[in-house]
Amino acid sequence: MPGLLRGVARVAVASGTATAVSNRVSRRQANRWAEQEPQQAPAYQEPPPQAPAPTADPIEQLTKLGELRDKGVLTEEEFAAQKAKILG
Repeated sequence: MPGLLRGVARVAVASGTATAVSNRVSRRQANRWAEQEPQQAPAYQEPPPQAPAPTADPIEQLTKLGELRDKGVLTEEEFAAQKAKILG
């Protein structure tokens, strides 16, 4: 029986020592990583959200399209296509 208790005590001491060393190594590694984090830039940064483009007045857009058509910049087909797009 005394040999058994001595063996159990030896295993307990070895186990406790191994746990203490393991915890110390883990803490040291965590500290190193914490020191490195502020120095490293994130791999991807999300762009800031952009404000939605203001919607132009459909009457104003149609007027401008009409002027471009009258000047010969747009053909009748192009005018009709853009007009349909604006009016939905």
